[in-house]
Amino acid sequence: MITQRDAFWDEIYELARVDRDIIVISADMGSPSLDKFRRDLPQQFINTGIAEQNSILIASGLAKEGKKVFVYAIASFLTLNCIEKIRVQNGMMNIPINIVGVGSGFSYPDSGPTHHLCEDIAIMRAIPNITTLSISDKHMAIKAARDYKTYKNTQYIRLERQPSGEIFNSHEDVSLTHGVKEVISGKGTLVISNGNLLFKSKEIIEEQSLDFGLCDLYRFPINESALKEIVSKYDKIISLEETFLPAGQGSAILEALNNLGLKIKVKRLGIDPAKGYCYEYGGREAIHEYYGIGKDNLISEFKNSF
Repeated sequence: MITQRDAFWDEIYELARVDRDIIVISADMGSPSLDKFRRDLPQQFINTGIAEQNSILIASGLAKEGKKVFVYAIASFLTLNCIEKIRVQNGMMNIPINIVGVGSGFSYPDSGPTHHLCEDIAIMRAIPNITTLSISDKHMAIKAARDYKTYKNTQYIRLERQPSGEIFNSHEDVSLTHGVKEVISGKGTLVISNGNLLFKSKEIIEEQSLDFGLCDLYRFPINESALKEIVSKYDKIISLEETFLPAGQGSAILEALNNLGLKIKVKRLGIDPAKGYCYEYGGREAIHEYYGIGKDNLISEFKNSF
């Protein structure tokens, strides 16, 4: 199964062969598609080494001169390690670059908390002129690449490291401006999630024969009118996120419901900051269990949340 990363960079490679203004900056990261860049398009590829902050500055300088720049590194280092640079160059000055981070959530489960990414949605959505795309599958990854000419501000493209399932049938089914998709239609309760936990939610709903709806929320800031079309059919929402709860996905949903004047009960499930950072090893599910969002915990929460 092709990963989101490979689907994205394969598409950017093909686009860059035509559009010579596309520049890729890698902070010492590799993939087969990037190997093709190094070989075939050396004038459009820069390896900065392990220097993510410098990568953001170089990218912003090139973008200011009209280049379409994609910066690539492990997501935790490319966002949190660079947040002041992103805030000034891309938030304040609104210089549009494409920040492509691999390793959302606990994509690097055995690399420890330095590689775990539990704060990015909260932090990036707090900065003006930043759009976060939490990529769901390879089709959305392709769409995020193909739409590069339409981007007016900085895009934070959040990639899962491991191969994932598929939500969309093709890239033509993806609307990045819509930002939300009802994956399963149900009654009463709607589960809203993204990334790895979206697929876990889908598995639980199907295995337990729950008459729940399931929604993929993949764009921040939230398109409130698009969200309203879906949530108005339900009277309860479970927000499930692989990030710390304060200011994350659940908070964004509550803000949107308040702005829309919708009175819908919301249960937020995610990472309790009281648990701190996780030094447990043994894979992603072991980390989920540590934080109380393992599969058995979620089955119980889904059935008894309200």
